[in-house]
Amino acid sequence: MRTHTGEKPYKCDQCDYSAARKSHLNQHLAKHTGEKPYMCGECGHRSAQKSDLFKHLRTHTGEKPYKCDHCEKPYKCNQCDYSAAAKFNLDKHLSKHTGEKPYMCGECGHRTARKSTLSKHMKTHTGEKPYKCDQCDYSTARKDSLDQHLAKHTGDKPYMCGECGYRTARKSDLSQHIRTHTGEKPYKCDQCDYSAAHKSTLKQHLAKHTGQKPYMCGECGYSTVQKCHLSQHMRIHTGEKTYKCDQCDYCAAQKSNLDRHLSKHTGDKPYMCGECGYRTARNSDNQPETCTGNTPFMCGECGHRTARKSDLSRHVRTHTGDKPYMCGECGHRTARKSDLSRHVRTHTGEKPFKCNQCDYSAAAKFNLDKHLSKHTGDKPYMCGECGNRTAGKGDLSKHMRIHTGEKPYKCDQCDYSAAQKSTLDQHVAKRTGDKPYMCGECGLRTVDRGHLSRHMKTHTGEKPYKCDQCDYSAVLKTNLDRHLTTHTGEKPYMCDKCGYRAAQRSSLSQHMRTHMSEKPYKCDQCDYSAAQKATLHQHMSKHTGDKPYMCGQCRYRTALKGDLSKHMRTHAGEKVHV
Repeated sequence: MRTHTGEKPYKCDQCDYSAARKSHLNQHLAKHTGEKPYMCGECGHRSAQKSDLFKHLRTHTGEKPYKCDHCEKPYKCNQCDYSAAAKFNLDKHLSKHTGEKPYMCGECGHRTARKSTLSKHMKTHTGEKPYKCDQCDYSTARKDSLDQHLAKHTGDKPYMCGECGYRTARKSDLSQHIRTHTGEKPYKCDQCDYSAAHKSTLKQHLAKHTGQKPYMCGECGYSTVQKCHLSQHMRIHTGEKTYKCDQCDYCAAQKSNLDRHLSKHTGDKPYMCGECGYRTARNSDNQPETCTGNTPFMCGECGHRTARKSDLSRHVRTHTGDKPYMCGECGHRTARKSDLSRHVRTHTGEKPFKCNQCDYSAAAKFNLDKHLSKHTGDKPYMCGECGNRTAGKGDLSKHMRIHTGEKPYKCDQCDYSAAQKSTLDQHVAKRTGDKPYMCGECGLRTVDRGHLSRHMKTHTGEKPYKCDQCDYSAVLKTNLDRHLTTHTGEKPYMCDKCGYRAAQRSSLSQHMRTHMSEKPYKCDQCDYSAAQKATLHQHMSKHTGDKPYMCGQCRYRTALKGDLSKHMRTHAGEKVHV
């Protein structure tokens, strides 16, 4: 009769919950106590209710006991091959075909296919978080979120993959993982042939058809298809780093970053390339494409091809100019999240990448890798055209553009294009006149922060780059590289037009202009143009009369630093060869 009268005599003494049956109250109380007396003998999974344990056991046995009264078969979908052990699972599945969502939120109009999903949604409005962690202050609106959180304390990962031994704290994670073995992609797009292994991936795909990105950041206007992506993005503004390493002080805003970091401690590299045996800590490091040369994703603007869709997305931003990631300190925007992370370190001064052979530390890993090559001398990347070797893959990519002539960085105000982004930045600065970096000693302003750092050494007298064959030291690494060629005689840069070889890339670039008759440096006061920037400066002094280089021993002044160097030798007694 209580179903008709609505009477609920069984009250919870810890919250406002009441029930019509005592058994329902007992089930509810388990949420407060955290008691889970029922345990699975197969995997150790525990549950608060006996019925939940029986449901769990079917994941091991494969049993589907609920049969149709008419045909003695389990519950089958009449639109696809899906079958279910329980009718409510079939009902849930059918809503994917019909699109029916009868349950609506009175607060915001959000609709769901299931009443239980609506109940969970309502907690986002009320702020109710009835599921409490008994080991810390964490509370959540959903039981599955609490279970996921508790696994961090216990380290419990009861769900194991029978194929590869992968273990996880959540059944849903195991289901997703198993699809990497089976190749199953149950989530179908109703507008094209696309299918996905994960529902979240399908949502991202559907946004391409609808253009809809309902979740927007109130700080910078960034919008996304998924709520979880917005939550991750918000941590950029708040600085929140909830994922802590239990072996050092490292903390991260995203779990994937923590997992990547932990592999440094454990050395664990579970993912192996079947082509070459290469192992990696992350499944996203798709080595097979580098072995097979398969690059299925192509840019519609310039024909650039990539092995991964994510790489293509980043590349496309070089054309669109889209920079969704913004620094909360200075408003600087970047096209890539990793670039923003590096930029933020310019404010914090953080240099987390340490050299294990000296006191050097760096804000970016690629700078540490470059530094380590000084200790090891290792240059694993070789140019197939001329044999030039580099310590970094990025350096080789830049070098290859000398041979291919590729200039992917385009100026959006004129036809200028450059092989390197730094060169484009310098070009843009000529148009805008913007030079944000200033020397506090002499007032020199520059476009590039790296240029300012190098310039500052002229004031401090610091010469950190030492020659290991003589006493020579230099302010700039490029100067040391140039000096080393006097010992080795190495000239790795070759002109493919005439065979001319140079010790430096810049020298080859200057030489190439003799073939192309290119004179990119223009005088803004007359029609003069030059193939080299130094030649333009020399010319400009005719207009300005400026002679900034002065001899400290006499009153001689000159427009060119090279002329001053020659002049100084006359005091030293050296013979100057003109």
